[in-house]
Amino acid sequence: MDPVTPRAADAQPEPAPDPRRWTALWVLCLIQFMLTLDMTVVNIALPAIQSDLEVSDSGLAWVVNGYVLMAGGLLLLGGRFSDIFGRRLIFVAGVVTFGVASAICAAAVNPGMLIGGRFLQGAGEALAAPASLGLIAVLFTDTKERAKALGIWGGVSGLGGVLGTVLSGVLTDLANWRWVFYINIPVALITLFMASRVVPESRMADRYSRIDFPGAVLGTSGLVAIVYGLLQASTHDWGAWQVLLPLLGGVALLALLVLVEVRTREPLIPLRALANRTRATTNFITLFQASGFFSYVFLLTLFEQQVLGYSPLEGGLGYLPLGVGIGVGVGIGAGMMANLGVKPVLAIGFFGSAVGLLMTTFMVDADSSYLSGVLPGMAVFGLFSGLCFPTTANAALHNVTTENAGLASGVQTAMQQVGGAIGLAFLVTLALRETADQIGAGVAPGDAAADGYWMALRVAAVMLVIGGVLILALFESVSGRPRNALGEYMPEKEATS
Repeated sequence: MDPVTPRAADAQPEPAPDPRRWTALWVLCLIQFMLTLDMTVVNIALPAIQSDLEVSDSGLAWVVNGYVLMAGGLLLLGGRFSDIFGRRLIFVAGVVTFGVASAICAAAVNPGMLIGGRFLQGAGEALAAPASLGLIAVLFTDTKERAKALGIWGGVSGLGGVLGTVLSGVLTDLANWRWVFYINIPVALITLFMASRVVPESRMADRYSRIDFPGAVLGTSGLVAIVYGLLQASTHDWGAWQVLLPLLGGVALLALLVLVEVRTREPLIPLRALANRTRATTNFITLFQASGFFSYVFLLTLFEQQVLGYSPLEGGLGYLPLGVGIGVGVGIGAGMMANLGVKPVLAIGFFGSAVGLLMTTFMVDADSSYLSGVLPGMAVFGLFSGLCFPTTANAALHNVTTENAGLASGVQTAMQQVGGAIGLAFLVTLALRETADQIGAGVAPGDAAADGYWMALRVAAVMLVIGGVLILALFESVSGRPRNALGEYMPEKEATS
């Protein structure tokens, strides 16, 4: 009989894949679709909301930003909760929170009730989103299956952001703006029913880790202050105290966050989470990608309704090609990623998205038609944005173990939200200031809006080009392989590929 080596004796057979994993994926995707949809679903309904509830212009801005800021500021805390207390438990808690908050928004009788509900919706996403992505990392351990699952999840997430605008236009025109929130309730109930049946529980081995609440409070407060300051700059000079005070205060809070994280025994953002070059670069460039994506949808929506005269329904349906482009891009990106790796595909996605933005800025003016002006740039932007979604998700989980899947996914999703909030505030402020300057110089309002909006999108295009260069310069060779040769998850350290 051949001797049994210690290594062979110690090796454990790889556990069989969970037979419910694909059904569980669609449950997770369903709620992720709803979460990302609600970041944009209010955009076209804003005029109706303002008229019905008599919301001020500044209050109307917080209907959008309150959700994104709360989600982005608390996502890391939600990721750590999911690692410690159980990913399914925190996912369910997030869905319940989101459903209750949606009911509050739908029944709002004054601006405070609506804005409060939007903040609570953001808190629900902060719990559900990182738990969802962390569960995918646990359910799919095979390299190819994991890449496919992440591609589906990322694509559904992107489509939710786009179709939120479409759905908003349909519901606002055919029913009432309150239905953009009521529609979330049955989705939440279906998700809760299915989650208990097909989504397994998982958590990190050490369940006695401390929760870094000071870090979460400082991070969220700092981001809220910075976005508030940026929005104030749309109506005040950059040197005005109304702008400088919140901006400097927000920077000070984030600087204090860094000091607290360095000194805390169990920080919200451990340094090891940023030690891997590919993951750190991915999280940084996500700020650029999210800024460009959400600013494109927001500014184009305003231009279509205010300048081109589209109805809410026409404006909403006009985004269907963007959703189709994203879907096609996700499919192409998943296939290219399997053959070429993440690095070249993600770089192509960033450069191509920049081209789509530039096409819009040079082809759309106050006299443009949809087919010859809006559609070409939208199709290109959607296709290459679709390449970015699955590749970014894969790079964000590069060499991450199951112990920290929630943390890694929380960091990535937080960067998306933070990039969307800060980028939108910054670029919209640039657009509004430039538009006002052009009108003051005697330019017709429609042409002035085009000058302001498209100048902001050109800045976004430059940011995407910078992101593409950083990908080529700093990314490692990423195949998405989560385990070593023995079937064990790779440690969180620099890859040697």
